[in-house]
Amino acid sequence: MALKKIGLVTASALCSINLWTGAPLFAVWVGSKVQGNLNNLSMTALFSVIAVLAGMVFLLAFALTWLNAKYDEVAGRPAAARHTSPWLRSMRDEREEDTRRKYGISAIERTVVVCVVAGVLAFEVWFFFFAGSSLPNG
Repeated sequence: MALKKIGLVTASALCSINLWTGAPLFAVWVGSKVQGNLNNLSMTALFSVIAVLAGMVFLLAFALTWLNAKYDEVAGRPAAARHTSPWLRSMRDEREEDTRRKYGISAIERTVVVCVVAGVLAFEVWFFFFAGSSLPNG
């Protein structure tokens, strides 16, 4: 049981990291293969990058949703604690809040949040310290 949970959390970490890195890199690679050796950017290459990126992000988001549902099944988390979004709940719905307090957020949700925060921090470090200025030095 613990090995399944670890595997699901690891798979969710890979999916959420690839949302930031793998999907855009793969889309640009496909666009470069469509472009070929032409000097000017073609609209076919541009649209292929957009289409591949949209498809990859959709597939990775679907995989994260599926992994979260599987993790909830393995962990024995009830369906009411995982499916109702906060903005869809009634203001008088105390029982669901008790369920949320009892079960908290899942390890998959924590993993995705940690990956997003790490991605944003890595981008900020790169942008402010390593990217350099695009302004003229004069």
